[in-house]
Amino acid sequence: MKHTINLLVENNVGSLLRIAGMFSGRGFNIDSISVGACEEEGLSRMTIVTRGDDEIIEQINKQLNKCINVIKVTDLTQEAFVHRELALIKVHATQAERPEIMQIVEVFRAKIIDLSPGALTIEATGSEDKVDAIISMLRPFGLKTVSRTGRVALKRDFQGNVN
Repeated sequence: MKHTINLLVENNVGSLLRIAGMFSGRGFNIDSISVGACEEEGLSRMTIVTRGDDEIIEQINKQLNKCINVIKVTDLTQEAFVHRELALIKVHATQAERPEIMQIVEVFRAKIIDLSPGALTIEATGSEDKVDAIISMLRPFGLKTVSRTGRVALKRDFQGNVN
């Protein structure tokens, strides 16, 4: 089962290396990892997607809590959380194909962010399934390059209904 683990870490040289090294040193795989500055100066938020049974995930969480520079570990998998992924997709596009590509981009609420005589670059955000779907729809035109961020996620604060 996929697990989404959110970390708050000190933004120091080697923090990412130590965490990635913990995974590789114990034979755990990382499906995706995203890291960047967060709301508090000197700290970064890291989102790691990994797979494993309950025992493996418990071991990963324990090991992460022991890592130097890790402030907080939250396994979001059993929580209500929001997540997104960003993809930049460069696709071959002749003049004749552009209208069809633009329709696909519109349906997925994506954006064309760059163009050249033979290609369009598209920005798509959403769930992994949505990003996979737009890539599948664009594949017949010929993908030149695809770059994906991996998942970023935050726990939901609001759990109830709005009247």
